[in-house]
Amino acid sequence: MSKKVAEILVEVLEQAGVKRCYGIVGDTMNLTAEHLDQSSIEWVHVRHEEAGAFAAAAEALLTDNLTACAGSCGPGSLHFINGLYEANRNRAPVILIASQVMMSEMGFEFIQEVDFKSVFKECSVFCDMILTPEQARKKAVMACQAALTRQGVAVLIVPVDISHSEVHEDFPYRVHHSKPVVIPNDEELDEIARILDAGEKITIYAGTGCENALDEIKAVAEKLGAPVAHTSRAKSFLEHDNPYNVGMTGILGSEAGYKAILDCDTLLLLGADFAWRQFYPDKAKIVQIDINPTHIGRRHHVTLGAVGDIKPTLHALMSRLEQHDDASFQQKYVERFAKAMASWKSHLVPGHDDTIPGSYLTSVIDRYIDEDAIISGDDGTPIVWAVRHTRSNGKRRIFGSFLHGTMATALPNAIGLKKAAPDRQVIALCGDGGLAMLFGELLTVIQENVPIKIAVYDNSKLGFVEIEQKAEGMLDTFTRLKNPDFGKVAEAIGLWGKTVSKASEIEAAVQEWLSQPGPALLNVHVSPLELVKPPFTELKPVIGMALYATRAVLHGRGGDVLEMVRENI
Repeated sequence: MSKKVAEILVEVLEQAGVKRCYGIVGDTMNLTAEHLDQSSIEWVHVRHEEAGAFAAAAEALLTDNLTACAGSCGPGSLHFINGLYEANRNRAPVILIASQVMMSEMGFEFIQEVDFKSVFKECSVFCDMILTPEQARKKAVMACQAALTRQGVAVLIVPVDISHSEVHEDFPYRVHHSKPVVIPNDEELDEIARILDAGEKITIYAGTGCENALDEIKAVAEKLGAPVAHTSRAKSFLEHDNPYNVGMTGILGSEAGYKAILDCDTLLLLGADFAWRQFYPDKAKIVQIDINPTHIGRRHHVTLGAVGDIKPTLHALMSRLEQHDDASFQQKYVERFAKAMASWKSHLVPGHDDTIPGSYLTSVIDRYIDEDAIISGDDGTPIVWAVRHTRSNGKRRIFGSFLHGTMATALPNAIGLKKAAPDRQVIALCGDGGLAMLFGELLTVIQENVPIKIAVYDNSKLGFVEIEQKAEGMLDTFTRLKNPDFGKVAEAIGLWGKTVSKASEIEAAVQEWLSQPGPALLNVHVSPLELVKPPFTELKPVIGMALYATRAVLHGRGGDVLEMVRENI
């Protein structure tokens, strides 16, 4: 019995474990859409394909299951590009079915023809086109298998005439997804142990590759007398129930994590690919362990690099390590971290004149959300406040664009997260700029009846960009936003909506917002001049802020400078 290629593609997606497909239908994928509608796969109709890719990536990261997107030829599938970059950088197993114009028209600049192989090759682990109907099942299997095993984006390009073609001899290719356990060889483990045993001030710096390895990391930290710093993406896995935790480094981190890494003589880098070279120690010996061989030594030169899964590698390493009885280095930074957290907490208060700092808003939300809530934050101040001021307890997860750094992920991520985890509370912490960029996805929330809770950090500007400009001594340039009342807009389109401007009203408003049975949007006018303070003081940004203050006064904006001082000091 013959089958059309479109039917075969859907069969392979089902066999690969795909539960949802995000996208917008169009002429070249109509037959595929018909077969999706007849399958077990849920179609999620987004308003912009970029949002569909963000949602699919978040679902794939949360579940570790393959998630699909599908789009029409030309602009339709092209719109997925930014979300697919996000997915691929985060190693999220996502497959895009990119429908294409007819084979006979390709190469002639036919309307909506786009060379998808050239476009998507930089943001995928697999990108290929089905050239004949007989290739359909085999290439679909290859695409799904690549996304799952190589942990990234697969793009399968399907010309419309191929999708309508029939296959008479259909071989039973199937997706095979195994997860081998990888550890360094005995010689490498012995050498790692030798370097660590020789260290006197050892710090562990751990990333998302350490998911499910907290017990092993704590055991190694105890044996080595090492404090444990972690990346922002690893907060959900490594911060809770960890007596050796000293927090994050980098711009988002604390003074304790920052100094614990720079002051060590030996750094054990585990499953982390932190990009900023200036936050690594220049004189310390560095041992790096990562499952991805291409990550070894690419951020900073290392003394020894080894490939392995973190949990089994540390288990194999433990018996080789000597007990370090002097834990003074570890204790020093654990205590400094406690002081840093107490200092941060002391600043989580309403602003003067009953204003609402974004950090304070986040702390209030943190008090009232569920213990297993999933938080999605927009790039900029919302995700900074989320990773700094949201409690980690081993159940919560925080999602943000930590590697790609794109605007507007919070809302579409939340859609995908809620679809994947309907029984968990999902919170979207949106910047006003990020929400406006993919504003149409509020309609997706209504159409798909996704009961997420959306908080808008409304400061009428691109806040993090403005902070960067001030640190360079600039006046704020092109950062201002003229916003509507997002609370009233939400009500107008069918959401529960409310706007709050006073700190004295925020606790009651947050509780009312979270109690809504369906999707709800809380618009909060947050303090526009609150700064994100890094864990260190560098001369350049200090001079930059001084230059900004001088220029602001000379331009008749001395009140802004005074307001910034009052808000932050």
